[in-house]
Amino acid sequence: MHELSLALSIVDVAASAAAERGAARILAVRVKVGRLSAVEPDALRAAFPIAADGTPCAGAELIVEEVAAHGRCPSCGAEGVVVDPLAPCAGCGHWPLELEGGRELTIDSLEVD
Repeated sequence: MHELSLALSIVDVAASAAAERGAARILAVRVKVGRLSAVEPDALRAAFPIAADGTPCAGAELIVEEVAAHGRCPSCGAEGVVVDPLAPCAGCGHWPLELEGGRELTIDSLEVD
């Protein structure tokens, strides 16, 4: 379960950012997780309290926003949501599509006390 190591990294980054701003406690961490990132949001949510224990993130809420992948066909220019990155363009059959997002895992914001 690589989500635990990801949760540990999120806690480290969040705690450092909070300390830089003089905040003693983190109330919420908002992250964006791309649907093609190979991160399971429920597993990340489950791992977060374990990673946060004993840190300024202890007791904080992890708010996960899932981000859809978007793609563009370089052949016909069609754009849309990408569910399967290995699927060809629905319009003309060209492959591969140019992916625009959907693979990210970013800390979007912190709520601190």
